[in-house]
Amino acid sequence: MALSDLSSQYIEKSKRHVLLIVLISILTLLFAVYSMGTGSSSNLGFWSTLKIILGLEEGSNVQNAIIWDLRFPRILMAIVGGTALATAGALMQGALGNPLVSPLTLGVASGAALGAALAIVLDWTIIEYPPGMTIVLNAFLFSLIVVFIIIQLGNMRSISPESYILVGIAITFISGAIVSTLQYFATDAQLSALAHWSFGSLSRPTIENAILVSMILVILLPTALVWAWDLNALSMGGEEFAISTGVDPVKTRKNILILSALMTSIVIAFTGLIGFVGLAAPHMSRIFVGNDFRKLIPCSAVLGSFLMLFADTVGRTLFAPVVIPVGIMLSVIGGPFFMYLLLKKSGGKF
Repeated sequence: MALSDLSSQYIEKSKRHVLLIVLISILTLLFAVYSMGTGSSSNLGFWSTLKIILGLEEGSNVQNAIIWDLRFPRILMAIVGGTALATAGALMQGALGNPLVSPLTLGVASGAALGAALAIVLDWTIIEYPPGMTIVLNAFLFSLIVVFIIIQLGNMRSISPESYILVGIAITFISGAIVSTLQYFATDAQLSALAHWSFGSLSRPTIENAILVSMILVILLPTALVWAWDLNALSMGGEEFAISTGVDPVKTRKNILILSALMTSIVIAFTGLIGFVGLAAPHMSRIFVGNDFRKLIPCSAVLGSFLMLFADTVGRTLFAPVVIPVGIMLSVIGGPFFMYLLLKKSGGKF
């Protein structure tokens, strides 16, 4: 086959991949409008909701309160949270060369859980202001301790990708043991609060929280694309090939893991433990667009936002007025679908 034919095929395939990413983005926005009009308190319908959002129709005070005060914060948090966790998962899997890695692997989530447990059970927080944010701040600060450990590991030139994973597992076990001990001595009310936090929910963030997280992630997310070529070099031929192309594997891996850990800690500090989307979205994206991180990262981001939004909408409408936390729904809905895609891709063989 001529070189020009290969080039044409690659261009056509890239166009299809870009079109797919755009279509998923549009689908996510349309589903967000549907989600804003759907719930246990009031079902407005897609077109009525769209007209109210665009200002083409005057909604009642109750309708505006439901759309903008109750549903918009959690929908915005679902989109930005799913985007951040899925992007972090894609970056971590590429940096460590392990498809089983997720944003929770490095111990960031367990550090956040430890901070939340200390605040809930012992009422011990590093920062006591502002009121109502102590659990969030404690979870975030303890997750930053894990980020600091990652930075220190990255300064060791002999560190290997497996070492990051093993240290993350060790941190997870240590934090889990402390949290279990706190649960043993906790009251029923404290146990209930800690369990609710660990489920992962989008009902806690306020509109101010959602906007704050969105602003931070808008700054951090574009940085992920800067390392797309470096990740391609690492995944194509390992460290020796990456070095031959001018990529510093140790520095690249350290920077990517710090960025991923920061994005993860910012989200789970507000939402609690949500992990499945960071593992599943990059895998699904590989099936759709392949292993080129220039397309894999954007596809993971938009697919992660859709998965999070879809799971949250189903969780709050399926058994309304009972709301199932999004962390649970992601595993219930995404798990079987994820298995189906993997089996279909491999022809029934792993």
